[in-house]
Amino acid sequence: MREIVFEHRMAAGQTIRVVRGDLTKEPVEAIVNAANEHLAHGGGVAGAIVRRGGYQIQEESNRWVRDHGPVPTGSAAITGAGNLPARYVLHAVGPVWGSGDEEAKLSRAVRSTLELAAQHNVRSVSLPAISSGIFGFPKPLCAQVILRTVRDFLAQHADCRVREVNVVLLGQEMADIFSDEARRQWGEGTAPSAI
Repeated sequence: MREIVFEHRMAAGQTIRVVRGDLTKEPVEAIVNAANEHLAHGGGVAGAIVRRGGYQIQEESNRWVRDHGPVPTGSAAITGAGNLPARYVLHAVGPVWGSGDEEAKLSRAVRSTLELAAQHNVRSVSLPAISSGIFGFPKPLCAQVILRTVRDFLAQHADCRVREVNVVLLGQEMADIFSDEARRQWGEGTAPSAI
């Protein structure tokens, strides 16, 4: 079940949501994968995306790396979405905690995915808590950086094609962390709902 735990509408009409649910089932045009530089999708969010979407996502990722080289930390690549409901997977490479300048790198990774979405005329994007799993980024700080970056990007690109950004979190703990941070940034928001 998909549960919207927080929703905020920007002045220009774009919507930012915190959602508890399964990223691979999101009813959006593009989902974001928390990737590594080689787009080797073995575990975590990346592994779940390939298991649900099919190995063609990994094959397309391999071709991307062969053609362009590794994806630098703080940037993103795009592939098709295989059997997922989405059209695209945006592969964001966030920082490993302890690598230095982590907040700026995470912010750049989020911004890169939104820029890539806009370039491909994507209206709706769902992303996970990039770098907060095996990369060790502290979860409350991750929420702060991701939500602030999404807000700033949408505010600075009011006429951009991207109109909906969902931060999708599998467990209740992460949903609570992100919804608490969203309330700190925007106030109460709208009532939660299940879809």
